[in-house]
Amino acid sequence: MKLDEIMHKLEELGSEQTKKTFMNHGAKGAFFGVKVGDLKKLVKYVKKDQELALALYNTGNHDAMYLAGLSVNPKLMEKETLQEWVKNANWYMLAEYTVASVAAESNYAMELAKEWMKSEVEMTAVAGWSTYSNYLSITPDEKLDLEEIRTLLKQVETSIHLEKNRVRYVMNNFVICVGAYVVELYEEAIRVAGVIGKVHVDVGNTACKVPLATDYIKKIEQRGKIGVKRKTCIC
Repeated sequence: MKLDEIMHKLEELGSEQTKKTFMNHGAKGAFFGVKVGDLKKLVKYVKKDQELALALYNTGNHDAMYLAGLSVNPKLMEKETLQEWVKNANWYMLAEYTVASVAAESNYAMELAKEWMKSEVEMTAVAGWSTYSNYLSITPDEKLDLEEIRTLLKQVETSIHLEKNRVRYVMNNFVICVGAYVVELYEEAIRVAGVIGKVHVDVGNTACKVPLATDYIKKIEQRGKIGVKRKTCIC
């Protein structure tokens, strides 16, 4: 399928109800309101065409951008392209999921995660923390810099409640991911989770809640899943 055919299909799949849901969550710019499940059905038409996937992201249409993230080959992504992607991620669904998951599986995961985390631009910082969290979920512990992760846990412990809105959300998720995926740092993550307690985030006109990190990690432990890595973080 060509770009215009995919865009036409996205328009057909969009609905006012899904569009309203996205708007309640803070969606900005152009979008048709296509459910993620329906986007996944289109991946087979895009996945082997890297140029088409990149063109979809460049449309600036949320549905097309999210589909691009599901379809692109992260290992073929240039660092400059990922920098453009994060610059154009205008709300959290693109920053936390699309950009972060692709960046985490790219050849520039840690380089970009650490750069973006320091940004004063909220969505860029969000993408950075989420990239690091995703990287933890797919990378063997022996390849991780445990001291760096400990330092980041300390940063979360001391600053999370002072950070920008969605940065608070992804910092909380970082603690969860350390506890869930990095066996050696499980106890440290639990301790930090206990210190930070409930994290308040404005989630818009939705019923979404910020998970309590301590409870979330404990539930993963009860399922016997601590340290079990994912095959991919793109979803």
